Amino acid sequence: MGAVNLGSGLVLFLVASWALILTPGPDMIYVLTRGLAQGRRAGLLSAAGVTAGLLVHTLLAAFGLGVILQTSAPAFMAVKYLGAAYLIYLGFKTLRSPSRLDPLEEPRALRPGVVFLQGFMSNLFNPKIVLFFLAFLPQFVSRAADRASFQMLLLGLTFALFTILFLSPLGYFAGRLGGWLIRRPGVGRWLGGLSGTVLIGLGLRLALAQRR
Repeated sequence: MGAVNLGSGLVLFLVASWALILTPGPDMIYVLTRGLAQGRRAGLLSAAGVTAGLLVHTLLAAFGLGVILQTSAPAFMAVKYLGAAYLIYLGFKTLRSPSRLDPLEEPRALRPGVVFLQGFMSNLFNPKIVLFFLAFLPQFVSRAADRASFQMLLLGLTFALFTILFLSPLGYFAGRLGGWLIRRPGVGRWLGGLSGTVLIGLGLRLALAQRR
Protein backbone atom coordinates (compact mmCIF):
# COMPACT_ATOMS: atom_id res chain seq x y z
CA MET A 1 0.00 0.00 0.00
CA GLY A 2 2.98 2.31 0.30
CA ALA A 3 2.89 3.25 -3.37
CA VAL A 4 -0.65 4.52 -3.17
CA ASN A 5 -1.56 7.91 -1.74
CA LEU A 6 -2.51 7.47 1.89
CA GLY A 7 -4.50 9.90 4.00
CA SER A 8 -7.08 12.16 2.41
CA GLY A 9 -6.45 10.92 -1.14
CA LEU A 10 -7.15 7.29 -0.29
CA VAL A 11 -10.15 8.21 1.85
CA LEU A 12 -11.57 10.24 -1.04
CA PHE A 13 -11.06 7.28 -3.38
CA LEU A 14 -12.95 4.96 -1.03
CA VAL A 15 -15.83 7.40 -0.53
CA ALA A 16 -16.08 8.23 -4.23
CA SER A 17 -15.97 4.56 -5.24
CA TRP A 18 -18.85 3.59 -2.99
CA ALA A 19 -20.91 6.63 -3.93
CA LEU A 20 -20.59 5.71 -7.60
CA ILE A 21 -21.13 1.97 -7.12
CA LEU A 22 -24.33 2.55 -5.13
CA THR A 23 -25.83 4.81 -7.80
CA PRO A 24 -28.34 2.90 -9.99
CA GLY A 25 -26.98 2.35 -13.48
CA PRO A 26 -26.82 -0.25 -16.28
CA ASP A 27 -24.75 -2.75 -14.29
CA MET A 28 -27.04 -2.62 -11.27
CA ILE A 29 -30.13 -2.91 -13.46
CA TYR A 30 -28.73 -5.91 -15.32
CA VAL A 31 -27.84 -7.78 -12.13
CA LEU A 32 -31.16 -6.94 -10.50
CA THR A 33 -33.09 -7.95 -13.61
CA ARG A 34 -31.35 -11.32 -13.93
CA GLY A 35 -31.79 -12.05 -10.25
CA LEU A 36 -35.49 -11.22 -10.42
CA ALA A 37 -36.05 -13.27 -13.57
CA GLN A 38 -33.91 -16.36 -12.95
CA GLY A 39 -33.11 -16.51 -9.27
CA ARG A 40 -30.06 -16.32 -7.05
CA ARG A 41 -27.60 -18.20 -9.24
CA ALA A 42 -28.25 -15.94 -12.22
CA GLY A 43 -27.95 -12.87 -10.00
CA LEU A 44 -24.54 -14.00 -8.75
CA LEU A 45 -23.32 -14.92 -12.23
CA SER A 46 -24.38 -11.58 -13.65
CA ALA A 47 -22.53 -9.78 -10.84
CA ALA A 48 -19.42 -11.86 -11.58
CA GLY A 49 -19.67 -11.04 -15.29
CA VAL A 50 -19.91 -7.31 -14.69
CA THR A 51 -16.93 -7.43 -12.32
CA ALA A 52 -14.87 -9.41 -14.85
CA GLY A 53 -15.42 -6.56 -17.30
CA LEU A 54 -14.11 -4.11 -14.72
CA LEU A 55 -10.97 -6.24 -14.29
CA VAL A 56 -10.21 -5.93 -18.00
CA HIS A 57 -10.66 -2.15 -17.83
CA THR A 58 -8.31 -2.10 -14.84
CA LEU A 59 -5.58 -3.99 -16.71
CA LEU A 60 -5.89 -1.77 -19.78
CA ALA A 61 -5.75 1.41 -17.70
CA ALA A 62 -2.89 0.22 -15.49
CA PHE A 63 -0.52 -1.15 -18.11
CA GLY A 64 -1.47 1.19 -20.93
CA LEU A 65 -2.30 4.55 -19.43
CA GLY A 66 -0.07 4.01 -16.39
CA VAL A 67 3.08 3.77 -18.49
CA ILE A 68 2.12 6.81 -20.57
CA LEU A 69 1.47 8.95 -17.50
CA GLN A 70 4.80 8.01 -16.01
CA THR A 71 6.88 8.75 -19.11
CA SER A 72 5.16 11.67 -20.84
CA ALA A 73 4.45 15.04 -19.25
CA PRO A 74 2.23 16.26 -22.14
CA ALA A 75 0.21 13.03 -21.98
CA PHE A 76 -0.16 13.47 -18.23
CA MET A 77 -1.55 16.99 -18.69
CA ALA A 78 -3.85 15.92 -21.52
CA VAL A 79 -5.31 13.08 -19.46
CA LYS A 80 -5.62 15.39 -16.49
CA TYR A 81 -7.73 18.06 -18.20
CA LEU A 82 -9.72 15.73 -20.43
CA GLY A 83 -10.46 13.52 -17.45
CA ALA A 84 -11.48 16.51 -15.33
CA ALA A 85 -13.81 17.78 -18.05
CA TYR A 86 -15.38 14.35 -18.49
CA LEU A 87 -15.97 13.85 -14.76
CA ILE A 88 -17.57 17.29 -14.43
CA TYR A 89 -19.75 16.57 -17.48
CA LEU A 90 -20.87 13.25 -15.97
CA GLY A 91 -21.60 15.00 -12.69
CA PHE A 92 -23.88 17.64 -14.20
CA LYS A 93 -25.57 15.03 -16.41
CA THR A 94 -26.28 12.87 -13.36
CA LEU A 95 -27.67 15.82 -11.40
CA ARG A 96 -29.96 16.80 -14.29
CA SER A 97 -31.18 13.24 -14.83
CA PRO A 98 -31.56 11.60 -11.40
CA SER A 99 -31.13 7.84 -11.46
CA ARG A 100 -34.18 5.62 -11.61
CA LEU A 101 -34.25 1.89 -11.12
CA ASP A 102 -36.44 0.42 -13.87
CA PRO A 103 -35.67 -3.26 -14.43
CA LEU A 104 -36.51 -4.78 -17.78
CA GLU A 105 -39.97 -6.33 -18.07
CA GLU A 106 -39.80 -10.12 -17.75
CA PRO A 107 -36.55 -10.82 -19.65
CA ARG A 108 -36.26 -14.23 -21.26
CA ALA A 109 -34.35 -16.90 -19.37
CA LEU A 110 -30.71 -17.38 -20.37
CA ARG A 111 -28.24 -20.22 -19.80
CA PRO A 112 -25.83 -19.64 -16.87
CA GLY A 113 -22.84 -19.14 -19.16
CA VAL A 114 -24.75 -16.63 -21.24
CA VAL A 115 -25.80 -14.71 -18.13
CA PHE A 116 -22.14 -14.30 -17.15
CA LEU A 117 -20.99 -13.50 -20.68
CA GLN A 118 -23.72 -10.93 -21.23
CA GLY A 119 -22.79 -9.08 -18.03
CA PHE A 120 -19.11 -9.22 -19.00
CA MET A 121 -19.64 -7.98 -22.56
CA SER A 122 -22.08 -5.23 -21.62
CA ASN A 123 -19.54 -3.81 -19.18
CA LEU A 124 -16.46 -4.40 -21.33
CA PHE A 125 -17.84 -2.66 -24.41
CA ASN A 126 -19.52 0.21 -22.60
CA PRO A 127 -17.56 3.29 -23.78
CA LYS A 128 -18.70 5.22 -20.71
CA ILE A 129 -16.96 2.70 -18.45
CA VAL A 130 -13.76 2.98 -20.48
CA LEU A 131 -13.75 6.77 -20.29
CA PHE A 132 -14.66 6.70 -16.61
CA PHE A 133 -11.75 4.45 -15.68
CA LEU A 134 -9.32 6.58 -17.69
CA ALA A 135 -10.58 9.70 -15.93
CA PHE A 136 -11.12 8.32 -12.42
CA LEU A 137 -8.06 6.23 -11.54
CA PRO A 138 -5.18 8.55 -12.59
CA GLN A 139 -6.03 11.31 -10.14
CA PHE A 140 -5.36 9.00 -7.18
CA VAL A 141 -1.94 7.94 -8.48
CA SER A 142 1.25 9.40 -7.05
CA ARG A 143 3.88 9.66 -9.79
CA ALA A 144 6.62 10.32 -7.24
CA ALA A 145 6.84 6.62 -6.46
CA ASP A 146 7.57 5.70 -10.12
CA ARG A 147 5.05 2.88 -9.93
CA ALA A 148 2.01 4.37 -11.64
CA SER A 149 0.94 1.10 -13.25
CA PHE A 150 1.03 -0.79 -9.97
CA GLN A 151 -0.92 1.95 -8.20
CA MET A 152 -3.63 2.04 -10.88
CA LEU A 153 -3.85 -1.76 -10.83
CA LEU A 154 -4.30 -1.79 -7.06
CA LEU A 155 -6.94 0.95 -7.15
CA GLY A 156 -8.81 -0.69 -10.01
CA LEU A 157 -8.83 -4.06 -8.26
CA THR A 158 -10.13 -2.36 -5.12
CA PHE A 159 -12.95 -0.75 -7.11
CA ALA A 160 -13.80 -4.11 -8.69
CA LEU A 161 -13.81 -5.77 -5.25
CA PHE A 162 -16.22 -3.16 -3.91
CA THR A 163 -18.40 -3.65 -6.97
CA ILE A 164 -18.81 -7.41 -6.56
CA LEU A 165 -19.30 -7.03 -2.79
CA PHE A 166 -22.31 -4.84 -3.58
CA LEU A 167 -23.69 -6.51 -6.72
CA SER A 168 -23.51 -10.08 -5.42
CA PRO A 169 -25.95 -9.55 -2.53
CA LEU A 170 -28.10 -7.45 -4.86
CA GLY A 171 -28.37 -10.32 -7.32
CA TYR A 172 -28.77 -12.95 -4.61
CA PHE A 173 -31.58 -11.13 -2.82
CA ALA A 174 -32.97 -9.53 -5.98
CA GLY A 175 -36.59 -10.25 -5.14
CA ARG A 176 -36.65 -8.38 -1.86
CA LEU A 177 -34.06 -5.70 -2.60
CA GLY A 178 -35.43 -5.02 -6.06
CA GLY A 179 -38.96 -4.58 -4.84
CA TRP A 180 -37.81 -2.32 -2.01
CA LEU A 181 -35.80 -0.08 -4.35
CA ILE A 182 -38.52 0.10 -7.00
CA ARG A 183 -41.09 1.17 -4.41
CA ARG A 184 -38.75 3.95 -3.23
CA PRO A 185 -37.76 6.05 -6.27
CA GLY A 186 -36.52 8.73 -3.89
CA VAL A 187 -33.59 6.47 -2.97
CA GLY A 188 -32.43 6.40 -6.58
CA ARG A 189 -32.80 10.18 -6.91
CA TRP A 190 -30.85 10.76 -3.69
CA LEU A 191 -28.04 8.45 -4.80
CA GLY A 192 -28.00 10.13 -8.20
CA GLY A 193 -27.62 13.54 -6.57
CA LEU A 194 -24.83 12.28 -4.35
CA SER A 195 -23.03 10.67 -7.27
CA GLY A 196 -23.33 13.79 -9.42
CA THR A 197 -21.90 15.97 -6.65
CA VAL A 198 -19.02 13.54 -6.09
CA LEU A 199 -18.20 13.45 -9.81
CA ILE A 200 -18.11 17.26 -10.08
CA GLY A 201 -15.91 17.45 -7.00
CA LEU A 202 -13.53 14.85 -8.42
CA GLY A 203 -13.35 16.70 -11.72
CA LEU A 204 -12.50 20.00 -10.02
CA ARG A 205 -9.94 18.28 -7.80
CA LEU A 206 -8.29 16.70 -10.83
CA ALA A 207 -8.19 19.97 -12.77
CA LEU A 208 -6.53 21.81 -9.88
CA ALA A 209 -4.14 19.03 -8.87
CA GLN A 210 -0.41 19.55 -9.35
CA ARG A 211 1.66 17.02 -11.28
CA ARG A 212 3.38 14.78 -8.71
